[in-house]
Amino acid sequence: MDYRERIQELRSILNENGYRYYVLDAPTMSDREYDLLNRELEELEAQHPEEVTPDSPTQRIGGKILDGFATYTHEVPLESLQDVFNANEVAEFCERMNGTLGSPVEYSVEPKVDGLSVALEYRNGVFVRGATRGDGRVGEDVTENLKTIRSIPMTLPDKLPRLIVRGEVYMARDVFEEINAMRELQGKPLMANPRNAAAGSLRQLDPKICAERKLDIQVFNLQSAEGREFLSHSETLDYLASQRFKVIPHKTLAGTTAVQAEIDRINDERMEYPFDIDGAVVKVNSLSDREILGSTAKFPKWAVAFKYPPEKKPATVLDIVVQVGRTGVLTPKAVLTPVRLAGTTVTNATLHNQDFIVEKDIRIGDTVIVQKAGEIIPEIVEVVLDKRPDTAKPYTLPEVCPVCGAPVRRDEDGAALRCTGAECPAQLLRNITHFASRDAMDIEGLGPAVVQQLVENKLIGNAADLYSIHAKNVAALDRMGAKSAENLIRAIEKSKANDLSKLIYGLGIRQVGEKAAKVLAAHFGTFDALAAATVDELTAINDVGAVTAQCIVDYLSASQSQDLIRRLKEAGVNMESTAVPVDQRFAGMTFVLTGELTAYSRKEAGAKLESLGAKVSGSVSKKTSCVVAGEAAGSKLRKAQELGVPVIDETQFLVLIGEAEGDAGAVETLFKKPTA
Repeated sequence: MDYRERIQELRSILNENGYRYYVLDAPTMSDREYDLLNRELEELEAQHPEEVTPDSPTQRIGGKILDGFATYTHEVPLESLQDVFNANEVAEFCERMNGTLGSPVEYSVEPKVDGLSVALEYRNGVFVRGATRGDGRVGEDVTENLKTIRSIPMTLPDKLPRLIVRGEVYMARDVFEEINAMRELQGKPLMANPRNAAAGSLRQLDPKICAERKLDIQVFNLQSAEGREFLSHSETLDYLASQRFKVIPHKTLAGTTAVQAEIDRINDERMEYPFDIDGAVVKVNSLSDREILGSTAKFPKWAVAFKYPPEKKPATVLDIVVQVGRTGVLTPKAVLTPVRLAGTTVTNATLHNQDFIVEKDIRIGDTVIVQKAGEIIPEIVEVVLDKRPDTAKPYTLPEVCPVCGAPVRRDEDGAALRCTGAECPAQLLRNITHFASRDAMDIEGLGPAVVQQLVENKLIGNAADLYSIHAKNVAALDRMGAKSAENLIRAIEKSKANDLSKLIYGLGIRQVGEKAAKVLAAHFGTFDALAAATVDELTAINDVGAVTAQCIVDYLSASQSQDLIRRLKEAGVNMESTAVPVDQRFAGMTFVLTGELTAYSRKEAGAKLESLGAKVSGSVSKKTSCVVAGEAAGSKLRKAQELGVPVIDETQFLVLIGEAEGDAGAVETLFKKPTA
């Protein structure tokens, strides 16, 4: 078979299975088969780059990081809907429709997805552009990120000259929970809710990050279709389903009673949808009737959005228990008498922190009013004070960790109480995952899943135990084997020789990031010298503030920390700095990198500048000393020019760091002020 024919065949097979997997939830092949065929297509396209097309399955994830999003003016405005809040207002809407159009009026009733509205544009059956709603008329072009959503078809069976559809991008609840569980292991801030997570993901400048978030979409409206005519909204949705879009569930019915019954049914079954909903949408089905009704300055007259009120019910606080999270935060939880809310039985509610308990004055034995925040997380709204028993006493969180007994301390920048134990079992997964991460001890192959297996099989109890595990025990773990075990043991052994800065960062000391760890390692030279430092000695170092200094002293003086360090020393882990800055010629200066560099990645280029004493920032301000602009530099370059910040290109940058021939002094004069 000719390679062109094979490329077309592979695209057809992959697109078909992608549609069945992501839209119909009925895949025709295993993940491994799909991956092998996708790899074959990637190899063929690499050999024949002239055959690569924008709609190829391999082109869903762009390779370049964007500098920003361009604005996009919607040809057909993405209107918002007028909200209604009760059955009377629904009845009033239906009566208005009957009065204008005559009875009976047919409606489409659909769940209202709580996500981010977007428009998708196709030309001749090929996806060419996608944009956020914005203010309804002007949004942002997020085409590259929308391509990463696998349920959005890149090509359509019909090749209409132009087609524009509207949908709601969302993050499924199970994906949201999975991502938050991983972020907790990695010590990253948790996402607040699926809607915010979806919105933040779609606005990531790196499409690869957006792809990792596994966003999805429900298409709910046909905005424009050149070359096709339709009579009703339901007909357009059926057509869009035939074009392989994932279309919103909907029912067509007539009469106020039937409409309200469908609204109530959606509410009763809302937890059965994979996405969050915050209401139901009622639309006049006939497109010609919509033309008659028209729109106000703000809303179409032919549709309303019924917003579900949060369901509130009373419950009794049976107990308050304290859980220790993977980042060491103590979280109080109210144990409640069972109460049915939004389709599920609630038996507990988070109390967040001590400040929340004091503010609400929540006590064991209280009768409280409970609702689901965002229809997901149970929360206590208020205490019914006239039902408080005489024996109820104010509640105070413990002063020591309920898991390991180490002292707890309140965060300087918030209300959280945190366990200070370096070997606290509750924090074990997070601590070891961080210790092994790339920017810390860089133990290849020791990701969260492997760490979890090692902990569950009692092969490790802290980071020091990694250096005494045996390959035969690792090989017995699920999905490992002898070769993977040997590679892991080799990577663990290799990590012993890391620079001291990686160990300092890997310990997970609060307020000590990767850059601070490098500064500390270079300044003190040995771990013993760092451990002996006082708060005053630490704050005398540039970039180390009083809060960070106190966190370091507190951590290194704790008995659990000292035990961990002792065992790491005994295992042969390097405790000295080997990577001292070459010189400090750019000390006190701030550089910003933008655009695409050819010789180095941005991270590598930043490390080169840091080795010369510079600080590398992600944003341009009046305090920026110099901007290094590569190819396709965007908004950061424009801002530098507006502020009058000096700019150098990649060739000048390479001269500056000694990687290319030229006069480095002459380049420095472009941005470095002469000293008196």
